[in-house]
Amino acid sequence: MKGQFFLDYMASPQGALIFTLLILWSLVWKGLALWKSARADHRVWYVVLLVVNTVGLLDIFYIYVINKNKEKK
Repeated sequence: MKGQFFLDYMASPQGALIFTLLILWSLVWKGLALWKSARADHRVWYVVLLVVNTVGLLDIFYIYVINKNKEKK
């Protein structure tokens, strides 16, 4: 069964560590992006960042591309 490998891996210490690090990584970036979008009054971006989980990728994009462009103006 294909799903059994994933469950076995997640039950291992290495899988739990990777999962924990992934959650921490995502929470840090999401928190920073949400804070910046709220301070910049970007309501649509705030909702999108809050709802969509991309393991930090969309959050990093917002911080370094969208927010930087808005700060320059």
